[in-house]
Amino acid sequence: MKTAILLYPGFTALDAIGPFETLAHVPGAEVHFVAERPGPVANENGRLTLVAEESPADVPDPDIIVVPGGPVENLPLQPGPVHDWLREADRGSTWTTSVCTGSLILAAAGLLKGRRATSHWLYLDRLPGYGVEPTGERVVTDGKYVTAAGVSSGIDMGLTLVGRMRGDRAAQSVQLMIEYDPQPPYDAGSPDKAPADLVAEWRSVRGVA
Repeated sequence: MKTAILLYPGFTALDAIGPFETLAHVPGAEVHFVAERPGPVANENGRLTLVAEESPADVPDPDIIVVPGGPVENLPLQPGPVHDWLREADRGSTWTTSVCTGSLILAAAGLLKGRRATSHWLYLDRLPGYGVEPTGERVVTDGKYVTAAGVSSGIDMGLTLVGRMRGDRAAQSVQLMIEYDPQPPYDAGSPDKAPADLVAEWRSVRGVA
């Protein structure tokens, strides 16, 4: 099972690492970090770097594509090599997936048109512009396309994939080994639960209506 995780300057680290930690635990897993320019790729605040040892062209036939998100200004949303690779790799992939605003990248490449998908709650309203039906669900499966909401939901998406591919017991085994047992000290992990003024503050900070 070959997984290609796309990196680009300014990606959100957990968007990539969450799926990596779940999918890499599956026996026989082969996980590749790829970037348009192989080498160190810095995350959104420049304080963490992952190394992409291969370019997309080096991994033309992944079974699973994972596209992490990041601040919208960092996303490769314009036509170019990344979109070309996504469309070509998608033709043979078993699963094409995204985390957070990574769904906007898939949508901009034309891969989610007419489908249901999710994204970070701040940017769900951008999906219809690409012909995508937005949903606030944490993990959305539409055919072979699996999209996850903001950041931490990439772990849920990875476990969902493991369950689909290897069965419930395999997914439960991965969950146990990474000790994924969320017990957050606060219940403010979605705009429906967080204080309204905090939601409004973040909308203002990100320039979202």
